[in-house]
Amino acid sequence: MAFAAWYAIIVGLLMLGQWGFFLATGQVPELQSEPWRIAFHLAAEGMTAAGLVISGIGLLRNRAWARAAYLLTVGMLVYSAIASPGYFAQQGAWAMVGMFALLLLLAIASILTLLRARPE
Repeated sequence: MAFAAWYAIIVGLLMLGQWGFFLATGQVPELQSEPWRIAFHLAAEGMTAAGLVISGIGLLRNRAWARAAYLLTVGMLVYSAIASPGYFAQQGAWAMVGMFALLLLLAIASILTLLRARPE
């Protein structure tokens, strides 16, 4: 269960950091060209990241709600890891596509480790 918890916390914090960096450095041109679409995308990414951090902390503290919350938010992450690489593939940024593939594989591994662990 520790792998799933730490995976969630680290990925959630990295997501928040990545978007914070992109926004702070003006690397989100969609704010001008597609403001509604990117606003909804940022809301979904922010909810995913916050949910991952919260559920990861809950898992570490053995909270009763944490397993269900983790499965919900890691499901959100799986969706993002499947849908988001298309943007980078279109630009030929294959390293980013690879990063999403790795995130997806680790998310699946974390789900399996959580489901195999006995609730405490």
